[in-house]
Amino acid sequence: MADAPRPEFKSWHEMLDWMSGLLLRRTGHDVPWWLGAVRNAGLPTEAATRTWLTENGVTGYAQNPVMWELFGFPDFFLKDAAELLEGQYADRLQLRPIADAVIALVLAWAEDGTGQATVQLRKTYISLLTPRRKFAQVTPVSKSAVDIFLRLDEPAGGLLEASAARPDNAFRLKIRLRQASEVGAEVADILLRAYRANT
Repeated sequence: MADAPRPEFKSWHEMLDWMSGLLLRRTGHDVPWWLGAVRNAGLPTEAATRTWLTENGVTGYAQNPVMWELFGFPDFFLKDAAELLEGQYADRLQLRPIADAVIALVLAWAEDGTGQATVQLRKTYISLLTPRRKFAQVTPVSKSAVDIFLRLDEPAGGLLEASAARPDNAFRLKIRLRQASEVGAEVADILLRAYRANT
């Protein structure tokens, strides 16, 4: 497979809109409603607020818009997605085409009707999400390899390796890639299985 063109990314505003929509769909209440509820609860710390939200059914990505409004936005929101990706591969430029190929693959699903994956950039990794939750994480793990960690309940074998995750970590499998040409049909099929298992 030839190196993929560098993809366009969603802005952090779009990411925030997605998480705010998730909160509304899951709970029936929007961010301002939850901000008022948290403030009325008089919670003293960030940790206490997260615990209270969890106890009230607000978990995972749906917590973020509320927490960030109360306690400040994370550093990665000050950079755009392209800057974050450049930073991840600044000292391993030869691996960047792997990330580009994986991102292009999952973003193409929306165009061909396969699925609606969202790409979110963090400082050290890329999250790939279904409308429900994260199904894969793309991480440069060394100067010579990129791992795709997968939320997938299948046995290890072939391209699928056991990751050294904690027993409570849902991402127990990984694919190790060393060049963009390895992002072929088998990798695409595994990613699609992970996507469908988490929708």
